[in-house]
Amino acid sequence: MIPSLTGFYAPCSHPKVSNRLTLLAESLPSDFKELQFSLERAHGNRNRCPVPGTLYNMNTFESFKALDRDSLLKKEAKKILDDIHSGKVEEDSAVLSRFFIISFADLKKWNFLHWLAFPALVVGPPAMVLDLRPAREVFNQGEVQSLSAALNEWRKSSLTTGVLYFLVSIASNSHATIRQLKDWKACQDDGQKLLFGFYDPSCRLDNPGWPLRNYLAFISLRCQDGKIQFLCYREKRGFADMGLSLVGEAVISPSKDCSDPQCVPKAVGWEPKPKSINLAESMNPERLAVSAADLNLKLMRWRQLPSLDLGTLSSVRCLLLGAGTLGCQVARMLMAWGVRKITLLDSGLVAMSNPVRQSLYTLDDCLDGGSLKAVAAARTLKRIFPAVEAEGVTLSIPMPGHPVPTNEVARVLEDCERLRDLIASHDVTFLLTDTRESRWLPALLCASENKIAITAALGFDSYLVMRHGAGPLYVSDQTNSLSTVDGNGGQRLGCYFCGDIVAPIDSMSNRTLDQQCTVTRPGLAPIASALAVELLVGLLHHPNGIHAPGEIANSIMSSSEQPFGILPHQIRGLLPQYSQVTLIGHASNSCTACSTTVVSEFRRRGMEFILQAIDHPTYLEDLTGLTELIESANSFKLDWDDETDDSDM
Repeated sequence: MIPSLTGFYAPCSHPKVSNRLTLLAESLPSDFKELQFSLERAHGNRNRCPVPGTLYNMNTFESFKALDRDSLLKKEAKKILDDIHSGKVEEDSAVLSRFFIISFADLKKWNFLHWLAFPALVVGPPAMVLDLRPAREVFNQGEVQSLSAALNEWRKSSLTTGVLYFLVSIASNSHATIRQLKDWKACQDDGQKLLFGFYDPSCRLDNPGWPLRNYLAFISLRCQDGKIQFLCYREKRGFADMGLSLVGEAVISPSKDCSDPQCVPKAVGWEPKPKSINLAESMNPERLAVSAADLNLKLMRWRQLPSLDLGTLSSVRCLLLGAGTLGCQVARMLMAWGVRKITLLDSGLVAMSNPVRQSLYTLDDCLDGGSLKAVAAARTLKRIFPAVEAEGVTLSIPMPGHPVPTNEVARVLEDCERLRDLIASHDVTFLLTDTRESRWLPALLCASENKIAITAALGFDSYLVMRHGAGPLYVSDQTNSLSTVDGNGGQRLGCYFCGDIVAPIDSMSNRTLDQQCTVTRPGLAPIASALAVELLVGLLHHPNGIHAPGEIANSIMSSSEQPFGILPHQIRGLLPQYSQVTLIGHASNSCTACSTTVVSEFRRRGMEFILQAIDHPTYLEDLTGLTELIESANSFKLDWDDETDDSDM
């Protein structure tokens, strides 16, 4: 699609400054399908008379250089010739001033190259200008006054102020009349003095402006030949200036080259050389960074993903629990996808071992005891991309199996409330902490708030990435009970704890050095982090959102109609075999984090329930029925048959 343009110019209004053709923000239609520019928006604006144009934008610099400019000029000139022969010029004279631009935009360097052309028909034999004088010297006093008044009225009217070409008829009594081009036959027959007028943007007294070239071609092909007079209309302070306006006399011979409507005319009109504009130095570096980052995503949408919703990605609010190896990688991936609102939560300090594995820290962050991880990570994100709204929150997540001393109860309750507020105020929560028990409270809060939760967990050479299913929903406001199905009527997808038969307990105490450190192959964190973010992007683009069903790679739905392909529930990978599988796990009625029993009890008792679960992990097992299930399994006895069948001897 070749977009149309609307250029603007007006009569010269200063004796030393010409009026140039200008392109404004509204010159390019917002809808590229709008191939015919609209005159209505310019009517009534005497300083902006519209003329049609065309933009040929090249995708590469090589194609810009290799363009056949002569053929293109003839092609555009043929449009003008066709408009003359068809009579369109008499209805819309602006097409005589048609222009076009070829351009190339290097959006990475903010360098814009453009070459402008005003196609002018070469009509043979050429017209000869015999005389050119100020209008005041050609007309008598009465004609000057009458013509000035008529031109001022013409320019004052919203219907004619933007009409670039017109006729001037002067009667024997010095009365001047301005008429449309379509009246040229009537003007020729009325016996009055006839001048072909046009808005002249040039300020020179020795030469008329460029619009006269095609005007003379029009006169030769449609009106008359022989000796004619023309008026180069110019102004001063918004009124007709007969001292600056020019009256010329020209001899026009019958055209031999362009009389055939089917001919391809000769043309001139290219500016001497292309012009280059570099905006990089004049732009704010932060705005350049935003534009460059957005460009990659826009190109992705243009080339491969027309449904990519950049607005949703830029506005989604992400909470990252854990600013370690996974948290750093997830934050970087989110920024690459255009996410602009990121909050990191961690209670630790940057250690000397962190910078080589955790990409948001440097050695300086380790000095003087180490910087707060969440704060340092947010600070680095802003240095990488100043437009990101990054915040670091220093907070410890209360965990089951870690009893709370009496003097710490108030602080722990405050941390719980703050964590709940953070999850409620964000759209997505990533569970990226080191221990299993630290994921329990966030998983419960996400289920209660029905927020998107995505977990990434690492072993030494394995990883798990999963999205938690939607939280249990109210059946009705009257019963205040929770449903065991999701919003689409199907079984809910499970959370990180749905496969457990024991409640989360303290996994941190009495650990050796190798157990205290995150011992994992370095390549796992980038892989798991990338999958976690890709899972989120797919989920945000799914019409069912958090209620989207789980899909596996070998299912019929592997050829998903969704733009990002299938949307797994769980992704488990093993690096030794370089293998990866997608799994589906449904919500468990005995889950210690997202079951209707646990969520209902939390909503009923609030922080009292949280404290009891933290101080007494077995309480969760008793509440959900896991204790009874374990006892039932332990009481089940199998009788083994030790007799040997003789036939096997």
